[in-house]
Parts: sequence; structure tokens; C-alpha cells
Amino acid sequence: MSKYTIGMWMYQNSGGEQIQKQMIDKLKEREIETIANLNLRFAVAKNGSIICNNTKMEELDLFFSYNAGEQAQYQVYLYETLDRYIPIINNYRSFALTEDKFKTSQLLKHHNILTPEFKLCHRNDIDELKNALNELGGKAIYKPVDGWGGMGLVKIENEATLDMLIPFLNQIDTRCLYFEKFIHYDNTDFRIDIVDGEFISCYGRKAPKDDWKTNISSGGTIMLREPDDRVIEIAKKAAEITGLEIAGVDLIYDQEREDYVVLEVNGIPAFATPKQEKMGLNFNAKKIQIIVDLIERKLKGE
Repeated sequence: MSKYTIGMWMYQNSGGEQIQKQMIDKLKEREIETIANLNLRFAVAKNGSIICNNTKMEELDLFFSYNAGEQAQYQVYLYETLDRYIPIINNYRSFALTEDKFKTSQLLKHHNILTPEFKLCHRNDIDELKNALNELGGKAIYKPVDGWGGMGLVKIENEATLDMLIPFLNQIDTRCLYFEKFIHYDNTDFRIDIVDGEFISCYGRKAPKDDWKTNISSGGTIMLREPDDRVIEIAKKAAEITGLEIAGVDLIYDQEREDYVVLEVNGIPAFATPKQEKMGLNFNAKKIQIIVDLIERKLKGE
């Protein structure tokens, strides 16, 4: 008989189904039963219970949520609610924080972690937008505070570019406008995976020719790279500050400051795909092991 029962919602594409199976098998060895595929999209809440696939979610000992691509407002709303009753990995407070680029940068800056210089403006304050561009050196990146995968990012080269962007900004439903100074770098980044405070892996992404965005969904390509101690140290500190149990920290090397700068902290960093494993990204086994250790530790209240 199992000592604990946990729920799991894991992405299934790009090798995710195999990752899930390996994780479930390892949990079973520790007498931890897993109810998989608990997609809160199909959950209903009634009479004080959230029920998903005939499972009362509040009666689980823990919920492991790891699916960025299918996460929508309804799932996140129930995710937040469940976090009040049972342990969730990642915890909702840290997950929600790192979904917001401004709040993440603000917190990291407060703890002396280098980020791009940034400015948050009211959406209707056009004069302040232009002041922000000047304060950021005349070149900036507009970012939706809650976007991911490079979606919605616009490079602003000068005030004329900003003038062309403003009609678009007036059309979208956003409460604020977030700009970051454009960092001069070599068009590659570092993705550092941290689980439970432990360094798991490092790889890089390279922007396509004549572009500056390294995101895979924007055409970037994976590259192998070895991190130095400084990169790992910054990533660990960023994960600790944001409170994420599982974090993917994105950094670039600022050629002007001659130091590493944190761009984002991600709460659902992907495992290596089968194709990437053939390239030499061989961190999946270690990541699975440390996540299983983390789940067991949380279940024991440690």
C-alpha cells in the first residue's frame, strides 16, 4: 500500500510522456502513487471540492504541475486555489511571480542580481514612454509582462520606431507597458536548470541569422555550452530569491558591463527532447532524480 498519493499534470509532447513514466516509476519505488493527467481544464469546483477526472484534488498529498504550453487562465485560477490546501510544485506564489517579467526583475534588482535596466509606464502616458526610451539609451525592447517564448517582443531602435508601435499598444488590452534596455551581446544565451537549489544543467540557444531573439519558438537553435562558476552562482541565487523549487534561469553576457545579466526566470523549464539528447544534452536522468527527491521531501514535510 502506498504511503502517499500525488497528482501530476505533465506535458506530453517532445518526450514528455516518457519523462512522466520514468518519474512515476521512480515514485512508485518509494511507495508514492501517482494519479497522472490531472489537467485542471477539465476540473469543476462544487460543494467545497475541486474535482478533476473523479479525483478530489484537495485530498491529494501533493500536486506536481508541469505543463507550460496548455496552461490557461482557468487552470491557473484553480492552481492558485489548490495551493491553499495542498503542497504544489512549483508553489503558486513563486510561479505567479516569475510569470510576470516586471515583478521578477524588480525583485532580482532589489537583491542585487543584474538584470537589464527597465522602466514600467502607464499605457496612456506617451510622454513617459518617450522619456523611458531616452533613459534606456535610445534602444529598448518592449515586452509583455506576462508573455513567453519570445511572443510580443519588439525591438525599438529609435523614437520613430516607438511612434509606429504606439498605435499597436493602444489596441491591446494591457494595464502597463514594460521596456528593457537593449543589451549588446553575442546573440546567444545560457539556460541554467536549478532544482531544489541544485545545479542540474546548462545549455545555450543561438538567435537565427539577422535576428536577436534566442527563443526556440522564435527560430533559435540549441547549442551545447559549459557554464563557469559565476553563471551557476547567479542562477542559484535567482532561483532562491524567486522561491521556485524548479527554475530555468536565462542569462546573457552583457558586453558593455562585462558581466552576466538575468533576462528571465522560468517556472516550467523543459526537459531535453529526444533529438536534443542525441546532441549531447544528457541531464534528464539527473533532473528526474532530483525532482523525485524533492517530491518525497515535501511529502515528509521536510
